Amino acid sequence: MSTKICVVGGGSGGTIVANRLADNLRPELESGEVEIVVLNDTPYQLYKPATLYMAFGRSEVSEVKRPVEELLDPRVKFRQKKAVSINPEAKTLDLASGETCNYDYVVLTTGSKLAMEDVPGLKEAGHHFYGPEGSEELREELANFDAGKIVVSVIGVPHMCPVAPMEFAFLADDWFRTRDKRDDVEIVYTYPMNDIFGMDPIADWARPLMEERDIKTETFFNPEKIDPDEKVIHTVEGSELDFDVLVAIPPHKGDDLIKSADLGDGEWVDTNQYTLEAERANDVYVIGDAADVPTSKAGSVAHYESGVVADRLASQARGKTPTARYDGKTVCFVDGVDGDKATFIQFEYGEEPDLPEESKLIHWAKHSYNEAYWLTAKGLL
Repeated sequence: MSTKICVVGGGSGGTIVANRLADNLRPELESGEVEIVVLNDTPYQLYKPATLYMAFGRSEVSEVKRPVEELLDPRVKFRQKKAVSINPEAKTLDLASGETCNYDYVVLTTGSKLAMEDVPGLKEAGHHFYGPEGSEELREELANFDAGKIVVSVIGVPHMCPVAPMEFAFLADDWFRTRDKRDDVEIVYTYPMNDIFGMDPIADWARPLMEERDIKTETFFNPEKIDPDEKVIHTVEGSELDFDVLVAIPPHKGDDLIKSADLGDGEWVDTNQYTLEAERANDVYVIGDAADVPTSKAGSVAHYESGVVADRLASQARGKTPTARYDGKTVCFVDGVDGDKATFIQFEYGEEPDLPEESKLIHWAKHSYNEAYWLTAKGLL
């Protein structure tokens, strides 16, 4: 009987781990000893970091989407099916189609989803840049915006790509400056904690840059409800803030599949931060946003975690004790600083983030990576 590995989710973590497994287990796949299956509810993978640029007309839908099947090694089986629940004891996945998928090992790469409805009025009043539809709507709003107040409000923590809200504020500043409209546009950035970012070194780096660019900040700012008619944000703290355009980073939620098996107390799977195994189930690995490991919900995290999980599963499929461990490595670019400059944040578990001086070289490195991303999704970078 062959060993069956199911990967739930066809995002970056899903395709990278499947392709690396296919490479690591080439002899076993060719002999039929191992089977790798990827389940995803849509036929496409979305490169989410690029949707930020869509809001400013710097990328198109065709550049941020690819068919999952085209990204997978031919030896990996792709099924466009949605897994709705998991039974770790029986080692089965229930699919929305009514079918059941058995597994020996499963990798959950179910990501995170927006929960706009969690804040009354947010869906009606707010914009976001976390997908093609939201970014296209925001693009139209910005293209026709000449004067007024733009509020970039971080409502949900944790959220996808922690530095993206800052990036948006910097990019918006440059967008309006190059159009000679900046004097007529006020940009306000809000954060729910006592500083403008959850890590002190990043907050200390960003604060003077925001002051220099006249990006106003509000901290301890937790929106409770939005009045879409009056265009006012009401906070838990009792304050109010008016806006003309609200760019929200909404609350994020995990997949319902996680709750189906009580894999975590909240929205995310209780996960061993080093082995990436689910704490409450055997033979279940977790990659990317779905895991509650103490690092960012960033694409680079899923990238690095995928290599660890692929190595561990390859060892287990061969009856060996796995030894690969994830060290928490994270790399996040911060683009749009002073127009065409960028920097990046890099750290591992137990380390303070390190930010090199922002430069044009890093800016172009970021955009070069955006172009080359689909090679990463195929497990080639």
